Amino acid sequence: MENREPVNVLLVDDQPGKLLSYQVMLSELGENLVSVTSAQEALGYLLKSEVAVILVDVCMPELDGFELAKMIREHPRFQKTAIIFVSAVHMSESDYLRGYEAGAVDYLSVPVVPELLRAKVRIFAELFRKNRELQQLNQELESRVAERTEALERAAARLRNSEQGRTLALAAGNMGSWDYNLSSGEWFWDEGQSRIFGVDHSSFVPTEEHILRALDPDDVQKLRAAVKGLEPGNETFDIEIRIIRSDGDARWCQLVAAATFDAEGGLGRLSGVTTDITYRKEAEAHQALLAREVDHRAKNALAVVQAIVRLAKRDSIEDYIAAVEGRITALAQTHELLSKARWEGAEILHLIQDELAPYNDGQERVVADGPAVFLTPEDAQTIAMVLHELATNAAKYGALSAKSGQVNIAWKHAGENLTLAWKENGGPAVRKPGKTGFGTKIISSSVAGSGKGRTEFLWLADGLEFRLELSCQVKPASGRPLPKSAETARPVASPVADPQAKARLLLVEDETMVGIFMEELLGEMGFAPTYPINNLAEAVAAAQRERYDGAVLDMNLRGESIYPLAELLHAQNVPFVFVTGYSRSGVAEQFSWVPVVQKPVTSEALAQALNARFGRYPQDADRLAASA
Repeated sequence: MENREPVNVLLVDDQPGKLLSYQVMLSELGENLVSVTSAQEALGYLLKSEVAVILVDVCMPELDGFELAKMIREHPRFQKTAIIFVSAVHMSESDYLRGYEAGAVDYLSVPVVPELLRAKVRIFAELFRKNRELQQLNQELESRVAERTEALERAAARLRNSEQGRTLALAAGNMGSWDYNLSSGEWFWDEGQSRIFGVDHSSFVPTEEHILRALDPDDVQKLRAAVKGLEPGNETFDIEIRIIRSDGDARWCQLVAAATFDAEGGLGRLSGVTTDITYRKEAEAHQALLAREVDHRAKNALAVVQAIVRLAKRDSIEDYIAAVEGRITALAQTHELLSKARWEGAEILHLIQDELAPYNDGQERVVADGPAVFLTPEDAQTIAMVLHELATNAAKYGALSAKSGQVNIAWKHAGENLTLAWKENGGPAVRKPGKTGFGTKIISSSVAGSGKGRTEFLWLADGLEFRLELSCQVKPASGRPLPKSAETARPVASPVADPQAKARLLLVEDETMVGIFMEELLGEMGFAPTYPINNLAEAVAAAQRERYDGAVLDMNLRGESIYPLAELLHAQNVPFVFVTGYSRSGVAEQFSWVPVVQKPVTSEALAQALNARFGRYPQDADRLAASA
């Protein structure tokens, strides 16, 4: 199981009773809840500890919530910390504006709805946890770069202070040594130097003209200035230069030289060592890029989550939570694709597969047609959010809400312009909505608001037609070609059917709270699950004692693989699904056909996985009932 370390959630209120109620509401999240009764105590705790989320009462004596938030935001450490205001009095528009200016990301009104409070705190706690993991990766990379730099510096020092330096340079392969007698014009130039300069050692004749010609023009003056600055008492220099080989390959080099002077103080000889430090330079550049990307993506992710939480409006708490979870899941799916590609980008077909696969019933209800297009991370996230909103709307009100409905997605790319067309047909009659929904706002804001493209909605009677035009840069696929089927129309597969009512399910989950949640969730969906079994031996024994209609299996039970149980259930013709916190790619080839639900589990994802298994084998329930 994934090692999930609790994060600190700071609760600030001058009324102990309210603090106790917050503790009760949030206890099931498993985070470290810290309660303080004044702004002074809050500031004192913040100076000593990292905090993921701060829940602040607006009205407090001495220093109110607005003033506390402003003081927190003024400290560099807490400029990105999520602050949620709680108010028991009616707030005016000016109060809301004042709160957002002070640094709040959201408001809650008293009485607080427990489900809403947990949903918001959970989102910001997970975001803090992911951001901290990225920072740790960044620190590890910095440490490796520092270690490599220190090793190179030690090697250079040994070469400067030892007569064995030339031999070591040859052995190392990325170092060379040289000597130049200014009086006679004679050069010593070893094989390491020739290797770094990319020349044939047996035929290359080192001269000042040949050497300067091989340097980057911007570094010639740097070298001349370093030589000119040599004098008795200042006999050495250490500079970085670029060598341009005859094939155009550029190499970063560290040039360390020592001078010898004649009796009159004139420069008589130069001896030095050249070290190829291209790898170190590339590592430093990559580290700088990673640091920028971590900061950029953390801010973007916080802004997206903040917008989803603040703007999502639904008629009920259940609808609100489902909408927020759906959009967060869509972002997570896109992040997984980007992570697999080392954040170089994502293929548009894979984005469509991830978003639309759950809505296809094997009858080619969703057809994707277009060329191989590899998008930058920013454009991939934009298109993923657009696809999620379109698919959600089609599943509720459009073509995907009817068995006869179909969605066709086609795209093409010319120059820097990507065009994507979404067309629905065969669903219920469509009418243009009377007001703009939040999903439409997300699409318009993410595309048209960016200044990079435009969108068009056509609410036709037989189905919605949507067109996206986006100015974007297509990245090379870096050796990861699209599947051949990406070049032609293809269905996106994953069957969906209604689950069997009151089917008896074997539930295996080693995390207590997750098991309880899934047991309740399966019960609400019309199944009859067992209690959560948390070890492999007991789960196998249960499967041998009783014949089940299906099973929901955690893939890793405290270090033990679930595969022995999966093999037993497969032999019994019992359909099952996997639940895991790991990537789908971790599933063994023999079980590649099994639906996988990734944690954190949503009711929609679990229902779709179970529907796929029961829909594929509709005869199982009747057969198992007859044999019981």
